[in-house]
Amino acid sequence: MIVALDGTVLTVVQPALQRDLDASFAQVQWTSTGYLIAVASLLVFAGRLGDRYGHRRLFAVGTLGFAAASAGVGLASGIGAVIAWRVAQGVFGALLQPATLGMLRAAFPPDRLGTPIALRTSAIGLAAAAGPVLGGALATQLGWRSVFFISVVPALAIGVLALVVRGGVPAGRAADPAGRDAGPAGRAAGPAPRLDLPGAGLLAVALACLVHTLVGVPESGWTATTVVGLVVACAAGAAFVRHERRTAGPLVPARLLRSPAVAPALGILVAASAATFGALFVATYFLQEVLELDPLHGALRGVPLAVTMIVGAPLSAVLLRRAGPRRTITGAMAVLAAGVLALSQLDRTSGPLTTGVAFALVGAGFGTVMVAATAVVVRHAPESDAGVAGGLQQTAMNVGPALGIALATTLLTTLTPRTPTEGPGAPHWSAEPFLAAMPTVLMSLAAVAAVGALAATRLPGLGGRGSVVQGAPAGPAKEGLPAPAEAPPGEATHG
Repeated sequence: MIVALDGTVLTVVQPALQRDLDASFAQVQWTSTGYLIAVASLLVFAGRLGDRYGHRRLFAVGTLGFAAASAGVGLASGIGAVIAWRVAQGVFGALLQPATLGMLRAAFPPDRLGTPIALRTSAIGLAAAAGPVLGGALATQLGWRSVFFISVVPALAIGVLALVVRGGVPAGRAADPAGRDAGPAGRAAGPAPRLDLPGAGLLAVALACLVHTLVGVPESGWTATTVVGLVVACAAGAAFVRHERRTAGPLVPARLLRSPAVAPALGILVAASAATFGALFVATYFLQEVLELDPLHGALRGVPLAVTMIVGAPLSAVLLRRAGPRRTITGAMAVLAAGVLALSQLDRTSGPLTTGVAFALVGAGFGTVMVAATAVVVRHAPESDAGVAGGLQQTAMNVGPALGIALATTLLTTLTPRTPTEGPGAPHWSAEPFLAAMPTVLMSLAAVAAVGALAATRLPGLGGRGSVVQGAPAGPAKEGLPAPAEAPPGEATHG
């Protein structure tokens, strides 16, 4: 919640930050872009560090570092220092985020992961709802620097608690020889996994270039720079795949991605977040430029989305247990697609009720997908790879929004004449052509959600056996396939 809150308040105070530090629009944008690149490029490697050294330890370091970096932003004397501290926040955020899922995987039996992950999702939804209001109030009364200090004390307290509280065998779980239960540092028992530094470097380059390209498209369109960035990302990604196939200790083990549940769930998270954030990008522009609402009243129109995420997340955990991941996620993706389609039908006469229903559908669908798909990824990953699985989940949730916004911007630029605005580099379309193009753009994003619903049909059903691997294979797999795993006695392995 602290990490999510920090990101939402930044968008509110960027204009004041720009005026106070006499910064350019491009420099202010780098306060967001620098963070995104840092966190996205390091998430998977940070997850592997947690698998090796303990998730609780990495969580403590990440949280304490995030607190220090937040204070650094609040005390920064110039825009360069703000950008540097935001990059540091991204590094420490990458350390702590996969660790949260790794600790949950170590603390709860796989069939009980839905509720804690649902509470985690509700906290993110609460931050999304409270961030703009809290940030606006603090910035108005105390200045923009104050918003970065609100997370310092809670983060310090949480980081210290993570260091001093010692874990044990969770209630209801007996230690077993397969090494399922985490030690004091929150790491699964057994040999420590290798650190694939070349693979981590290649993946970092690929993701950094990809995120930089996707973030740059809404600002400047498809220029030579963005095209080169995409080419470099593809080349680094291909080199990463080639390296992973050849190395003895890959950063992302083949047994993880070959799981019939993990890979589809990651694709679903990308599709859901792309459809949601692409639609929100379009809807925000519609509310402020077409309906001419100020940022506060526009944000209030979107409150039903946060409310349904907060309230619906715990309910989705119950639905996941009763219906299984296949039906739960397929239905949730359908609800998300319906919400995006409802947004596509908005016009100048749309009132708060119409927009609220559309936003509520998007929030209900997206929140349920976040809970259910994340539970699938974490549950079906071996505990020795829980950090990597958490890093992949977080990477999907960082790449998806950038992809959705880039897709929406590309379609709007293609279908609508673009005009300059007071903020150089910011996308702007005149109201009437934008309103004419909006249904096509949002229907395209609804189609992305529909693709995610199709991917959900590949997930395990209720009572279907998944590919939960409780430990690393004991020896080399035959013919490139992961060695079969046995579930501990009394441990359900259904989807």
